[in-house]
Amino acid sequence: MDKLSNYFRATIEEMRYNVTWPSTTELQKSAGLVLIGSLIFAVVVGVMDISFESVLKAFYNSFR
Repeated sequence: MDKLSNYFRATIEEMRYNVTWPSTTELQKSAGLVLIGSLIFAVVVGVMDISFESVLKAFYNSFR
């Protein structure tokens, strides 16, 4: 149990004094980039889904 408590103490000390945390403006810029990237990715996947669906429907309907 002593090793576990030492681990948590060392972790807290590392997070407080040795980690370089980004500023608020850096976090906002990064969050904006992630949001824009996610939206672009969602649009691309949506377009691919719709196009594959229409191609497969046309293919399956050709055998009716």
